Amino acid sequence: MDIFGVLSLVGGLAMFLFGMNAMGQGLEKLSGSKLEIILGKLTSNPVKSVLLGALVTAVIQSSSATTVMVVGFVNSGIMKLKQAVGVIMGANIGTTMTSWLLTLTGIEGDNFFIQMLKPSSFTPILAIIGVFMTMMTKTNSKKRDIGTILVGFAVLMFGMEAMSDAVKPLADNEAFRNILTMFTNPILGVLAGAILTAIIQSSSASVGILQAVCSTGAVSFSAAVPIIMGQNIGTCVTALLSSVGANKNARRAALVHLNFNIIGTTVFMLLFYGINAIQPFPFFNEAASETHIAIVHSVFNIFATLLLLPFSNQLVKLACFAIRDKREDEAKEEQFELLDSRFLSTPAVALEQCKAVSVKMAECCRDTMKLAISLLGNYNEKDAEIIVDNENRVDDYEDKLGSYLLQLGSKDLTVNDSQAVNMLLHCINDFERISDHAVNIMESAREMSEKGLTFSKKAMEEIHIFNDALTEILDKAMVAFEHNDVELAKSVEPLEEVIDNIRTEIRNRHIKRLRKGKCTIEMGFVFTDLITNYERVSDHCSNIAVCMIQIHDNSFDTHGYLSDLKKANNKEFSEKFAEFSRKYALPEKEK
Repeated sequence: MDIFGVLSLVGGLAMFLFGMNAMGQGLEKLSGSKLEIILGKLTSNPVKSVLLGALVTAVIQSSSATTVMVVGFVNSGIMKLKQAVGVIMGANIGTTMTSWLLTLTGIEGDNFFIQMLKPSSFTPILAIIGVFMTMMTKTNSKKRDIGTILVGFAVLMFGMEAMSDAVKPLADNEAFRNILTMFTNPILGVLAGAILTAIIQSSSASVGILQAVCSTGAVSFSAAVPIIMGQNIGTCVTALLSSVGANKNARRAALVHLNFNIIGTTVFMLLFYGINAIQPFPFFNEAASETHIAIVHSVFNIFATLLLLPFSNQLVKLACFAIRDKREDEAKEEQFELLDSRFLSTPAVALEQCKAVSVKMAECCRDTMKLAISLLGNYNEKDAEIIVDNENRVDDYEDKLGSYLLQLGSKDLTVNDSQAVNMLLHCINDFERISDHAVNIMESAREMSEKGLTFSKKAMEEIHIFNDALTEILDKAMVAFEHNDVELAKSVEPLEEVIDNIRTEIRNRHIKRLRKGKCTIEMGFVFTDLITNYERVSDHCSNIAVCMIQIHDNSFDTHGYLSDLKKANNKEFSEKFAEFSRKYALPEKEK
């Protein structure tokens, strides 16, 4: 092979790897959060875990990506270690789909339909369709993702053909044949396959390279089998690298993947060479084709899964024995474990994790506000400390979640995912402000307790009504956010308008009481601070609800939206406003 042949081989490999990466990314973006939903619904049924692992890997065309995702799930506590075993086994089976796709390059025949099955016939058509869909559709649309998949598949196939054509001259090269005979030694073959796969971090890609070399007819089964075994071991490197810095269960999940492939390879090799020693296989020294490679790849992974699936518990125990529990707490704080950097390579999954953490933040700030309200007239230092601790937790949520969302926002997101990231960034800021107001209310309650201040009977009645209205708007906003309930979110703004009116009316009544000497100046300051904080909390609840509605309606003009909403001809708003006005009507004014 001359320098031009080497360049053709390297160029074909580059196209192959690029095509595989582009196709995988397109499939991943198209499937979106379905990946997280599929894996999130795993049960203790090991067979179902295997099937789901195979399905997800077949979709995204990468066992490495699936196992890295599993390591992240185990690290965040979404998936138990025992659950992960079946998914890892299934991932090994699912990755064989790529090798079967690549066997299409070996199709031969003069029939028109058989000719159309050859990649050289149909990939140009796919490439034209894919390029057209990519260029003619807007960024981050589903059609563009489909176009990316088609172009990626076409480039992958062109790369495979280029590699096959580049190595064909080697079929009659004696030196090349001598090199390949080295790999008939099982140990050397396994090492070669493992090193190649560890370098490019993709068993699918390394199997594709082997299939290209096999197209020369120079690779025998005796050389191909140990290389395939080594490729399955080499692919574990990606998961092992991703587990660095993770908690012990995540590291155990990566180790389970390695143990599974090492044990499976050892048993398969002992059986294969043992049977061959007793009764030699007639095909042992024959040339292996692309289809033969796909068959061996699939048979091994199915064999290893059937062999070791009944021993899932033992694989877990072996990993636990190798990575033992330590006395010191190695885990991150539970509420932040979901924000695993490994998920950033799968944006749709990372977004689901952000939503889950945001819901925890929302629940924390709601509970904090309700606890602060309960301290009015019933102050105690224990609950006050809880409010301060919760407010610090909410600050941590905003810091960690905000940083993670900014990293996620820098990724290549779909339009919907990008809007969701922006919504979460806005909402977590409102959650943090609500918890700040909870602390302010707690401090007002503390001041009243320390100075022996009390509300008048009428003022207390008004505050109770205000409390009830604030509690309802808080519940509506948080529940709407948690369940993405747009209809419930639409009921927040009418209630916020009623709360604004309540604040204005209560303030006017307070001024009258102050003039009549029924309230002190000192108590007046506390009262004013209190109702101001209440009104600000309702404003933040409104922000959360409006942000959700805007994302749903693809509208981003907040002032325009609120203006249209409050117009007299908006029947739904008017009816809700009237309903809440009656429900939270203040008692009659003092004479």
